Amino acid sequence: MRNLRSARAAGLGIAALTLALTAGACGSDRDSEDAGSTGGTGDNGSTQSSATTFGDLESPCGEGDASGATDQGVTDDSITIGYGDDRGFAAAPGLNQELGDGVKAMIAWCNEQGGINGRQIVGNQYDAAMTNAAAVVQKSCKADFMLVGQGFAYDEAAEQFRVGCDLPTVAAFTIGPNASMGPDKFESVPRPVDFFNGTLMDANMQVHPEIKDGVTALGSTSSPIQQSATKVMDIAGELGATVEDCGVTLSQDGEANYVPFAEKFKECGASALWMSNSPSPIAFGLLEALQRVDAGMKYAFESTWYGDITSQWNAQSGAADGLIASLVFQPLENADVVPAVQDYVDIVDGAGVKKSLIGMQAVSAFLLWADVAKDCGSDLTRDCMVEGLSNVHEWTGGGLHAPSDPGGNMPPSCALVVQLEGEKFSQVFPEEQGEFQCDESKILEVDPATAGVKLDADRISTAFAKK
Repeated sequence: MRNLRSARAAGLGIAALTLALTAGACGSDRDSEDAGSTGGTGDNGSTQSSATTFGDLESPCGEGDASGATDQGVTDDSITIGYGDDRGFAAAPGLNQELGDGVKAMIAWCNEQGGINGRQIVGNQYDAAMTNAAAVVQKSCKADFMLVGQGFAYDEAAEQFRVGCDLPTVAAFTIGPNASMGPDKFESVPRPVDFFNGTLMDANMQVHPEIKDGVTALGSTSSPIQQSATKVMDIAGELGATVEDCGVTLSQDGEANYVPFAEKFKECGASALWMSNSPSPIAFGLLEALQRVDAGMKYAFESTWYGDITSQWNAQSGAADGLIASLVFQPLENADVVPAVQDYVDIVDGAGVKKSLIGMQAVSAFLLWADVAKDCGSDLTRDCMVEGLSNVHEWTGGGLHAPSDPGGNMPPSCALVVQLEGEKFSQVFPEEQGEFQCDESKILEVDPATAGVKLDADRISTAFAKK
C-alpha cells in the first residue's frame, strides 16, 4: 500500500440526500465501457466549447507529448478513469445522476482541448444503484487508473475493496466514515468525520437569530441521519445556541399523519428547526403540517434542500417559505457574478444535462484530478497523483466553492446562506452576491469515535489497513 498520504496536514448535506432513502433495489452496475469518452457532442446535439480557463483556473487540458504505459489505465495516448453514481436505484430513479453527467461532460470538454498532455481521457461509467457499490469498485479495480468525481451511497461497503486494490480516488463526495477518512482518498471539498465547518451554522444564526434562542432537530429512525442531526445540534450548542430536545422522531418509512408531530413541535416552544433529512415526501408532509398548525418556527436545513426538488414543491405549497440553507458552493443563481458557475452552466447545458449542486461537486473533483495529472506529465502514476494531491492545500474549483484543503482532508471555513421564497432561492448572507463569510476559528474538532471510526496519527482510517 502506498502511504504517501502521510504528508497530508494533520491539522454535508450530501450524505443525507443518499442515505435518507431506503435501500433494497438492484440495477445495472455498469454502463458501456466508453460511456464517458464520446467526444464533444452533447445529448442535445450541441458541441462543448473549448476553453483555456475554467473560472479563475487555467485549464489543465491541452495538447502535449506525454508518453508511456506508466500505470494501470495509462497508455501512450489515453488515460482510463472510472466515475459514476446511483442512478439505477429503483426507489429513486436517476439518483445523483448529475455526478456522472458532470464528469462525462468534463471528459468531453477536456478531450476537445487535447486531453491531458495529449493523452485522451477514456471514462468507464458505473451505476452502483445504491446497493452495488462494492461490485462496481471491484470492476474499477481491474480497469481504471483512478476513480474520479463519483459518489456512491454505500461507499462504506466498497471501501475495503478500493483500499485492497490500491485504487486512489478524487471523489465528488464520500459518505461512510471509513470511506471519508480512507487512504489515497481525496475530495475537492472534504467533509471529514473529525472536523466540522461551524461557519455553516454560525452563518445561519446571523440570518435567523431565533436559532440561538432555541433550536431543535428533527429525529429520524435512520441512524446516519440521526447521527448527523445530533452532531449539528452539538455544534449549535458550542456556538452558543440553546438546544431544545422536543423528542420528535419521524420514521424513514413515512407516517400516516404528520399533524401530531407538528403539534408536538409547537408545544415544545423551540423557535427554530434543523433538519438533516433531505427533501422528500416525508419531510414535505411534516412541513405542510407545521404550516397547518401555525408552529411559527424558523427553518435552517441541510444543504441538500437547495435544489429543484424543494423549489418546485414549494412553488405549490409555500410551506417552506423563508427556509435557509448554508452552502460552501456558489449557488447557480450567482452565475452572473461568478465566472466558474457560468462556465459550469455553459458546459453542462452544452452537454444537455441537468445542473445541480452535486454536479458542481463532481466537476470540481474532475478539475482537481486533471490539474494534478497535468503536472505528472509522462510520469503519470498513482504514486505521483497521490503525492501531488497530498500537497494541494487550497482549492476552489476555479471559484465554484469556498477554499478547501483536499490534501489535508479538512473542510472549508466559509459559508454563504441562500433563502427560499416561492420557487426561487437567492443568496441572503453575506449581502454581496458571490461572497462568503469565512472564520477559521470555527473549524471545530469532533471526536471521530462518534462516527465509529478509528484513525491513525495521520488521521487515516485503520479499518482496512494492510498488515
